[in-house]
This record gives sequence, C-alpha cells and structure tokens, in this order.
Amino acid sequence: MSNQADVIIVGGGLAGLVAAAEVADAGKRAIIVEQEGEQSLGGQAFWSLGGLFLVDSPEQRRLRIRDSHELALQDWLGTAGFDRPEDYWPRRWTEAYVAFAAGEKRAWLHAQGVRFFPIVGWAERGGYGAIGHGNSVPRFHLTWGTGPGVVKPFERRVREAASRGLIAFRFRHRVDAITLTNGIVEGVSGAVLEPTNAERGKSSSRTKIGDFTLRAQAVIVASGGIGGNHGLVRRNWPARLGPPPRTMVAGVPAHVDGRVIAIAQAAGGRLINPDRMWHYVEGVRNWNPIWPNHGIRILPGPSSMWFDARGRRLPVPLFPGFDTLGTLEHIGKTGYDYSWFVLTQSIIRKEFALSGSEQNPDFTNKNWRMVLQRGVAREASGPVEAFKKNGVDFVVRDNLPDLVAGMNELAGEGLIELDAITQEIVARDREIANPFSKDAQIVALRGARNYIGDKLIRVAPPHRILDPAQGPLIAVRLNILTRKTLGGLETDLDGRVFGVVGRTIPGLYAAGEASGFGGGGVHGYRSLEGTFLGGCIFSGRAAGRAAARAVGCSPSRLVAAYTAGWPFWFA
Repeated sequence: MSNQADVIIVGGGLAGLVAAAEVADAGKRAIIVEQEGEQSLGGQAFWSLGGLFLVDSPEQRRLRIRDSHELALQDWLGTAGFDRPEDYWPRRWTEAYVAFAAGEKRAWLHAQGVRFFPIVGWAERGGYGAIGHGNSVPRFHLTWGTGPGVVKPFERRVREAASRGLIAFRFRHRVDAITLTNGIVEGVSGAVLEPTNAERGKSSSRTKIGDFTLRAQAVIVASGGIGGNHGLVRRNWPARLGPPPRTMVAGVPAHVDGRVIAIAQAAGGRLINPDRMWHYVEGVRNWNPIWPNHGIRILPGPSSMWFDARGRRLPVPLFPGFDTLGTLEHIGKTGYDYSWFVLTQSIIRKEFALSGSEQNPDFTNKNWRMVLQRGVAREASGPVEAFKKNGVDFVVRDNLPDLVAGMNELAGEGLIELDAITQEIVARDREIANPFSKDAQIVALRGARNYIGDKLIRVAPPHRILDPAQGPLIAVRLNILTRKTLGGLETDLDGRVFGVVGRTIPGLYAAGEASGFGGGGVHGYRSLEGTFLGGCIFSGRAAGRAAARAVGCSPSRLVAAYTAGWPFWFA
C-alpha cells in the first residue's frame, strides 16, 4: 500500500469526497485520510435533511416562484452583513457561489443522479426589509433521499476511482501534523488508531496502535468544524450573542472537534472569523441518542407561539423559521439557555419536521406513500410523535393551567406565571376571528399560506390555540443546539489557504466547513439555509480541481506561482 499520492485529502465527509472525485477525474491519485471507520464515510452530510440552495430552478418555476440571480445575491449580502477587511475573499466566494446556484449547480447535480422533492421550502424568512436578512422567496430544495441522497453520487464516483487505483482510503488514521519542507507542503503524519466497529456517529476508540506518514504535493483540509467541541464553541462565542450558554445539546458527533483546523494553523494557515457560528435555538434532546448529548433540531412552521424562559412572548420578527441568529441573540440576553414553543396538535401535525436523515424515513427511503400520509393523518409523522411521547422536552396537556404547571415542573424553576401567558394567548386568539390582524405573526402565517407549497404541507390553517378541537396543547422546551462553524481557514477561489503574511501556502488547500465553506466565511454572520451542503460541494469541487492542476509543477515553479498569486496552474 503506497504512502505517496498526488493529493492527500484530510476528511471523508462530503467536501472531501467531492474533492477526491474531482482529483481522480483529472487523472491524479489521491489518498483520503479519515479518523473514523469506513462506516462513517460521508461525515455529517449523511445525517442532514439534504437541503440545497438553488436559484430560479424548475421546481421554483413550477410553483410560480419568481427568483433570480440578482434577488438571491441581494438576499445573501443582506444576510451575510460583511463588514470586516478580512471579508474580501468571503465576499468573492459569495459572488461565485450564488452564480453557481443560479447556473450550473442543479444540472451538474442532476446529471449525477441527485433528485429533488417538488415542493420548495421557505427557510429563514427574515422580516427586516428588502435589503435585510432572509430569503425573499422559497429556495430550500429538499433532496429526494435526504443527506444520503446527496452523499451517494460522490461516494459512487470515489469508489469507482478507487477500483481503478486512483484513490486509496486510510481509515482510522488521525492526522496530527501537516508536514512542510522549506515552506512547501509535502504531506501529513499522525497516529493509526485501533479498528472500530462503532456505528456511524457513535464515539470511537482513540487507542493508538502505530504511526504513519503520507507524502503528496498537495493537502486538502476537509475535516469539518468545531460544533462537537463545546469548550471551543464557548471559547469563540461572540459577545454580541450574549454570554456563552451554560447548557447546549450537540447537533453533530463528538469527533467534529476542530482539531485539524488547529493543525492547519500550526502549519501557517490563517484562521479568520472564528466568532461567526451557526447554532440553532430549536434543539430538543434526542430520546434515542446516537452520539453524546445528541440533540435534534425542530424545523418549525410559523404558527407556534414562542416564549422565553419566563413566559414572555418573543418580539417581532422572531417567529419560528424567520431569523435563527437573531433569536439566538435575544434568548442569550434573557439570562437563560432555553425557550418554549406553545402549540396545538393541529400545528405539530402539519408544521413540525425534525432535521436529520434518520428522522425522515419517508424522504430518506423515497417512500411516496409515507410522504402523502403527512398531509392527511391526524397525527404528526412517526418520528415527531415519538418525540412527543418520549422526549424529555415535551409537555402535553388538555388545558392551559395544566400545561403551564407541566412547563414549570420540567424547567424546575417556576418562572412562568399562568395569568401572564394566558393573557398573551387569549389576546392572540382574538385576532384569529378576522381575516386581518395587527398581530404580525398572524399576518405572516396568513401570507405564508398564499404560497401553495406552505399551504399544502407546511402551514396549518390559522386557528385559536385554546380551541379544544385543535388540541391537545403542547409545550416544547427548546435548547441551544450546536451545529456549524461559519468562519474558517482563509482561502482564495481555488481553495488555496493563506498564511499569516498574506500569501497562500504552497500545496495547502481547504474546503467545506474547515474553510467556512469557502474563503474563511462565505456566509458572513448568518446563513440563508440549504447553503451548507452546497458549500461543501462547491468548495470541495474548487479545491479538488485546483489541487489536481497544481500537482506536477516543480518546487521552484510552485513557490513562484504561489508568491505571484496565480489563479490557475499549468503543469
């Protein structure tokens, strides 16, 4: 088994698979180095819902959604809020990625077998004005097959290349250093870990049984972010979001710990925007966990009433599904790490979805019969009903006094006053009696039902929360759930990593979350959603193609090219 290749790719997640496939397509040899076992190939993308950000797609046009490159770029820039000198490359990546999403992205993925659910979702709806945060139109395209459906075509390409001898795998190999000679990357070294039978996502052994050294002219860091390392999350927590949460649940496995980002920094790479993160506020503890402290995100429709830990309704426009980071900031400054949804059975049936391929067996297994049952059953989907029954964060009662008593008992703090929350809910219910309202949330959910996709499968008909016919009443305690790293290693449009002196490091590339999904922070401060998997694909493709072009250059030509900042390579 050779210890030398043209390109070494650190990480077997989506970005690493895409990069490896592109390297092999160029006729170059690659080694994928992965700390976990072969059963973990595909990384976090496997667990995802499979949402992809597309612009002016056939799915949108069939639903009479009028989207355009100009509108999408306006939304992205208004959401990102770039305001730092180091945002130069992230902004360049934004321009390139939005053009990709409005151009060849769908056709390129479709040619590889990716298919999409016909109803386009509307995530991060904003609410601050035309040039502020949020998607002006629905753009969340759900992959038919969810996360595994996104991973599959790239895993297939990689395994086909492996059968031709162009790609080799090194599972259970933990990278501890990126090696350089005279400032030029020459490979990686680290520890061989004992074999593991741990299921995908489960914590695996860290027992070392040997050492390894691999050599290549290019190394692509595609190792993911820091969401599984809560100590590192707290250390980088920005003051603008309030104090770091004392309690969080984990939306990613424990091995998503940021180790290799630090190793790339030790090799001279420049990390920018480490304070920019994307953590959710709708996390519930998984009653059937896979990894430690496993949390699942609720993907809510817009009808649930949202209250802070003291039972105070969240302000406009912090409605479910409108502004994740704005809500995170508000909750963080309340002095508590949790909040509450209050809703009805009619709302949970139509509006609750759970993030994750394993929580959506109908979409993951491409079962149309199960999908259609979502629209007609009295109950919510099976996984949602299982959480309602077994989840520690769910309270179900037949009347409001009992519900509030259950909420206070669950929280153990007695913070919610029945009279105050009753006043809020009754006042809101009075607004339902007319087709017009001054309650901005009611106006928003009625506006959402003007979109056929929301009306069919996403937004419940407006009704009174206290209407017994819509019951029982449900309260859900919502925890902060760690997920994505928005900052990362600074890269140019070829994925080449910059050093601290402002020049790229010869032979070092980054892709996916390790690069902030491109440039060191293509999302800026906020995400439009559906952009993480696409960012892995786009940045992995760019880094793989660029690294393949670079290999074969002489060391002197390589250094000269990097010093000059050439965007392309001619071996």
